[in-house]
Amino acid sequence: MSNYDFDLFTIGAGSGGVRASRVSAAYGAKVAVAEEHRVGGTCVIRGCVPKKMLVYGAHFAEDLEDCKRFGWEIGERRFDWTVLRDNVLADVDRLEGAYTDTLENHDVTIFHERAEITGPHEITLASGKVVTAKYILIATGARPQLPDFEGVEHGITSNEAFHLDALPKKIIIAGGGYIANEFAGIFNEFGSDVCLVNRGDQLLRGYDEALRDRLLQISIMKGIDFKFNTLFEYIRPSDDGGFLAKLTGCDEEHVDVVMFATGRSPNTEGLGLENVDVELGEKGEIPVDQFSKTNVDHIYAVGDVTNRVQLTPVAIREGQAFADTVFGDGDPVAADHSCIPSAVFSHPPIASVGLTEGEARNSLGSIKVYQSDFRPMKNVLAGRNERSLMKMICDAESDRIVGIHMIAPEAPEMMQAAAIAVKAGLTKADFDATVAIHPTMAEELVLMR
Repeated sequence: MSNYDFDLFTIGAGSGGVRASRVSAAYGAKVAVAEEHRVGGTCVIRGCVPKKMLVYGAHFAEDLEDCKRFGWEIGERRFDWTVLRDNVLADVDRLEGAYTDTLENHDVTIFHERAEITGPHEITLASGKVVTAKYILIATGARPQLPDFEGVEHGITSNEAFHLDALPKKIIIAGGGYIANEFAGIFNEFGSDVCLVNRGDQLLRGYDEALRDRLLQISIMKGIDFKFNTLFEYIRPSDDGGFLAKLTGCDEEHVDVVMFATGRSPNTEGLGLENVDVELGEKGEIPVDQFSKTNVDHIYAVGDVTNRVQLTPVAIREGQAFADTVFGDGDPVAADHSCIPSAVFSHPPIASVGLTEGEARNSLGSIKVYQSDFRPMKNVLAGRNERSLMKMICDAESDRIVGIHMIAPEAPEMMQAAAIAVKAGLTKADFDATVAIHPTMAEELVLMR
């Protein structure tokens, strides 16, 4: 297809980069990928996949307690962190191999080393090898960002949480987003004393307020401590192991682990973007057009490095659209960033799609809100005083559903199907006309009044 060494050179073998490379190769392009860490990227290696496995493991804590009311007698219970940790890491190894096989089966050349753009259409590898490519795709993702204060180097991020030698007796988690809340739930279920510290006054900005409030109530009931409008003053090593952490307005306290989940920064440093005049945004992100093209015609970017929507399925869609646009036979394809469903794998989980109640009131004015606040059947029999909440937001004029939000067991599983209806522009009447599956939690979606 060209006189270059490769038609496409992808920097970064995460979800977006792997999809773009595989599909481009399937179209007949000669493709290479450079990955300095492990094939699979953040999601597979140190993100959503191993985290979800920890979430599964954490659920057993409540299941083993609840099962008594269902007639089960369980003997002595003991949790071994190292067993779960090692099994999770072993499965990560398996997945890395699967992703590698996928690329190799499509004849994609993999360079297991860092790559830098050193000129137009030119990439220099850490080994010194220089190659050329007609198109360059940057898919280097993002990394955890850390606050600036004394002793911050003594903390960990979600990257290291999967490799802890032992379960912390006490852990402080800094942040108010989905990563902080998910790990707070995980460690709490495993028996750790958990304190979540947030510099602001609310959790999970961007999610519906009613769901955020419900999660806070349930988390406090489960024993998680929350400190809002609070900053770290310092972290210092303790003579008897662990660390001494000082928070504003609080006494110094001894902790085993401090974990930071305070946002993520695009990985653009050291890529040589300045060598070809690729523009960067204020936070180091790469601005791109609707087709993921940078200001340089032959250089594209997808995924978290663009700081559009930092979600794995979005990166995959962007990678697919890039391959279809650049190497496909049809018209250019733009990834659709509207009406993206999302989930927080907290305890219980949150799932959401579309406009929150506040957003809908601001943009539409006249809306109708339908709500179901109930205690799931399993919780009733288990004697667990934990209520679920589902909300449906509709445009009052057209009856079109513009948002669905829920906090409930298996909420993400229910939301995937519900999101299709919202994306398709269905109305409340369409839901009302659908027969319920009884008894389920999901039937509340078609029974709201």
